[in-house]
Formats: sequence, C-alpha cells, structure tokens
Amino acid sequence: MEIIFRTSKLTKIFNSTSALQKAYGDRLAQTIMRRLAVLKNARTLSLAPTTKPERCHQLTNNRRGQYAVDLIHPHRLIFKPGHEPLPRKEDRGIDTDRVTAITIIEVVDYH
Repeated sequence: MEIIFRTSKLTKIFNSTSALQKAYGDRLAQTIMRRLAVLKNARTLSLAPTTKPERCHQLTNNRRGQYAVDLIHPHRLIFKPGHEPLPRKEDRGIDTDRVTAITIIEVVDYH
C-alpha cells in the first residue's frame, strides 16, 4: 500500500529514524517502523493482519472511517483510507479490497 501522512510534520518525523526515536522513544519508534513495513507490504487494506501483533481494526463513534494498528499498549497508529472518494461496497461500508493507499493521522492513546 501507499502510505501518505496527514501533515508535513508527520512526514518528516516518519521518514527519519532519528526523528521518530526523538518523538516517540526507541522502543515505540521501532514498533512503528515494523507496523509501517507490514502495512506497506500489504497490497490492499483487506490484506493487513487483523490478529496480534498488528491487529488492524476499524474504529467507531467519533473515529468512524478510521483504522488503528496496535503498537505498544496503549498506543495505536491511526490512519484512514487515502482515497477520495472512498471505495464503497453495496452496503456503503468501506471496500477494503480496493483500498491501496492510507493516510497516517497520528500515534495516540485514545483509551
């Protein structure tokens, strides 16, 4: 998948190992890099692992339309499909078989 970042600041942080370590610490930065590699190697969002350790899952409520990947508890890597318009199924759900790009929104503990 193609990985896009929501802001230029996130782009700079995520494209530099030292900036990622400075922003999130060594351990979390290493986990973020592993998760990004897994997402990048998935051809579509439907192929992203839904079991641990990644556990890619769709979010609800005020984060509807967004997805999360587990990092080091309680942190999550939050992203959304990087398509306009969103590829939809007949039932209006997101067609993850056709999502080939994602936009990274943030790393957060939303619990």
